[in-house]
Amino acid sequence: MEKAVTGTNTVVANSSSFQLLLSCPSGLSPSQVSVVFNDAYDRIPHPDSCLEKKISEIWEQRVQKNKSLYNGNKFRYGGNVLHSGSGSGHEPHVCLQLGLTDYRTFIGTNLNPLWERFLVQSEDDSIHCQHTSNPLGNGAIVETIDRKILVLQRSNNVGEFPGHFVFPGGHPEPQEVGIASHEYVKNLTESELVNKKVSQEMFDSIIREVVEEIGVPASSLSTPVFIGISRRELNVRPAAFFFIKCTARVKRNATVLF
Repeated sequence: MEKAVTGTNTVVANSSSFQLLLSCPSGLSPSQVSVVFNDAYDRIPHPDSCLEKKISEIWEQRVQKNKSLYNGNKFRYGGNVLHSGSGSGHEPHVCLQLGLTDYRTFIGTNLNPLWERFLVQSEDDSIHCQHTSNPLGNGAIVETIDRKILVLQRSNNVGEFPGHFVFPGGHPEPQEVGIASHEYVKNLTESELVNKKVSQEMFDSIIREVVEEIGVPASSLSTPVFIGISRRELNVRPAAFFFIKCTARVKRNATVLF
């Protein structure tokens, strides 16, 4: 495997900048990706009470304008730990550190017009973004049987970047693995089981998103490989990316790249 990269690499596309928080160019299999789900990686409220109050105000304004919006729990990206495996004969491995947040807080922090005020001046990414919701999104680089890459156009009825062209994706969902809060994880055995379920959800969720969004059967998709995490510079929005091969014809409208 090529050496994975962490740091401040920036990619610019269509005037939008992205920071590569983690790059795994050759991809990691499900067995090479683990998760630690813990409230230590939850958002820390901002000490400015007026800024915190804006979260509720912005959410109410958004809901009034768009009745289709609804709140729901999301996994919060808190960081990662990379083990290269070099020199020991072991495979590279990455551990994702995840907490819990929700869509309402995402709208009120990351998508707040004052989102930069939630940031802390720090070289440590976890401290820099400790007051933002940072729900971990996901995206798929889907390669068709004729070696093309697919992108989709977002609906105009969404809260984030309506009408923009994006890779298929969405979010891993806490409810899919029965998580509503941190409260029920009471001992080490339960914690380890939850971590395994959340790790599997990282891979299961991207398959669900691709099936739903481009209209192909799951049997036509290869096992996803994890290729890294990006963060949009505009509102520090993180997303995990996967590479998937598709052997079926795409039934729904999609734009083909290169």
